[in-house]
Amino acid sequence: MLVRAAVALVFGALTVFWASPSQAGMGWAGGGYLLATGVVLLWSVGRTGLRTGSAPSKMLAAAGAVLTGTGAAVTLMPSDLVFGVLTALGLGLAGAAEVYLGITHRGRSVLARDWMASGAVGLGTAALLPFFIDLGPHALLGVAGGGAIISGVLWALAGLTLRHDARADSAEAVN
Repeated sequence: MLVRAAVALVFGALTVFWASPSQAGMGWAGGGYLLATGVVLLWSVGRTGLRTGSAPSKMLAAAGAVLTGTGAAVTLMPSDLVFGVLTALGLGLAGAAEVYLGITHRGRSVLARDWMASGAVGLGTAALLPFFIDLGPHALLGVAGGGAIISGVLWALAGLTLRHDARADSAEAVN
């Protein structure tokens, strides 16, 4: 969770301080963010507590694969239209998967609420992106970066909370 948070926050900070990105820069930055998020999501499937090979773990892996693929495409074909459409598609599908996992694992996974919130942010970002295609790279990166900052803060808080709770549980087990 903390690695995913770091990826999102670095991308979000980049978008905040980049005054006039080019289309190529937007492709590299946005594509790199999607690609890195997808890879981190794929890497974390086994660490979520989902049973390996189960439908939920496959769904989370598919979300990571979609983000990885859209990240590669956005990087290789930098244009406002490609960025707006593919980023919206990737974030929307991954967000829908996370919302579904959050709803179906409520009460069974400590990540359920975080998946729902992160999925809602992804869906919201995906819904907004197409409206900003005509405004250029700065606007598109701003929308994507805003969603990344919100997600990054969410995942950082979740990761730190779980780390803190794990320490408390291990201290109780020792006593």
